[in-house]
Amino acid sequence: MAEHPRFESKMMIDGALVDGQAGTFSNVNPATEEVLGEVADASAADMHRAIDAARRAFDDTDWSVDHKFRQRCLVQLQQALEGEQEKLREELIAEAGCPRAITYGPQLDAPLSDALRFPGQLIDDYPWETSLGDAFVSVTGANTTRMVWREAVGVVGAIVPWNFPFEVTIHKIGQALATGNTVVLKPAPDTPFNATRLGRLIAENTDIPAGVVNVVTASDPLIGEELTLSPKVDMISFTGSTAVGKRIMEKGAATMKRLFLELGGKSATIVLEDADLGLGAMMGIAPCVHAGQGCANPTRLLLPRSRYAEGVAILQGIYEGVAPGDPQDPATLCGPVISAKQRSRIRGYIDKGIAEGAKLLVGGAEPPDGLDRGFFVKPTLFVDVDNSMTIAQEEIFGPVLAVIPYDDENHAVRIANDSVYGLAGNVMSGSLEHGLAVAKRLRAGFLGINGAAGYGADTPFGGYKASGVGRQNGTAGFDQYTEIKSVAFPAVSEARRRRAEAGPPNQAAG
Repeated sequence: MAEHPRFESKMMIDGALVDGQAGTFSNVNPATEEVLGEVADASAADMHRAIDAARRAFDDTDWSVDHKFRQRCLVQLQQALEGEQEKLREELIAEAGCPRAITYGPQLDAPLSDALRFPGQLIDDYPWETSLGDAFVSVTGANTTRMVWREAVGVVGAIVPWNFPFEVTIHKIGQALATGNTVVLKPAPDTPFNATRLGRLIAENTDIPAGVVNVVTASDPLIGEELTLSPKVDMISFTGSTAVGKRIMEKGAATMKRLFLELGGKSATIVLEDADLGLGAMMGIAPCVHAGQGCANPTRLLLPRSRYAEGVAILQGIYEGVAPGDPQDPATLCGPVISAKQRSRIRGYIDKGIAEGAKLLVGGAEPPDGLDRGFFVKPTLFVDVDNSMTIAQEEIFGPVLAVIPYDDENHAVRIANDSVYGLAGNVMSGSLEHGLAVAKRLRAGFLGINGAAGYGADTPFGGYKASGVGRQNGTAGFDQYTEIKSVAFPAVSEARRRRAEAGPPNQAAG
């Protein structure tokens, strides 16, 4: 087993690494249930000190308007993170329980490659000022020049979940800072160390001014609600459950918060009759990756009745070959879930699936063999699921797949869209054109055809319906961290412009 890196116990407020007024709390390894270390536990007063620091940094410095300085600081942060990349890898495996294999993809290496670089480069190309040209405005009776300016929103409260903590954090930080905002980062209490490491690297290795980024760790999730309630915070950027997203929307209404909410999902994979059934069934393994702790996981698999028995047999063979295991092992696909509470919640859904009449084919709520410690759940396959069942409608966030038969293509589309969520989805087809045509009918924000995934800092990610508001990444994500200001001033006539360019007329001597 790899050695654990040195964990940073202090949070960062106003440029300094500090203790928490509430003491400390323990960070637990979900694979072993061992305490990794202690981390600063913030009080509400600590959070307000961080908010005040971010407010001052936005109002009293030129951070929001100095584009080249921001670019330089993002490059410095990129270099600092790359310098501790392998330590970050071990840290994420230890505190998030994520399998080592996926740290080489979406947990670490993929976001580190472009989450800061893309928005940093976009600073140069972004339309900070756009001319609408001159026009006669009847209200004033004058020719008017019109401009549109893009400016930073202000103070951003960034609230991050525990499932992909670094990935979500670095994408939020990258776009919020590139657009000129200041940030108060609130990581999940289950995975604080990657965030405190980020704070230390900013303090020690960058020229980012004090207060521009603050990292506040707290055992009480409600400490983060101070961000939502404070009138000094202009925007909340939240990734997490739909229930919490609704609460943020409600609590933030009093101060008219700008919101980016990337919330839950219950995504469906439609395997069309003309698809490669083996490839389609392989999509069913996705809920096992990182123990199903991904909002975009396709946790419903729709099979045509004409090929249903064949598809189920393939899926059964796949699930019988997947076992939860040590996330340090490069061969492990399904590690632990994050906590005992989450394990209990998932087992409750498995019991409910059985009670409502779904057929349990593989797995179940019993503890996995040979894993006496750690928060492990068996990869679980339900078949003959009706889409009205709880396991087909609610987000389980565990290694549980619901297989649903459908009659024809229209029926499959209706089932896929019959959800309060609309985050992601997949279509498997023998024809790309056919797959794209079906994808156009699905009410979801992030779709893949035949196993492809459009992940990247340049790709907008987010959902329809209860899956959220706004998009992370891409120019759409960049836009949402800005305000729009329209500016008008009297147009200068062409004759006046020529005279001004020519300078004052020569005066003959009298």
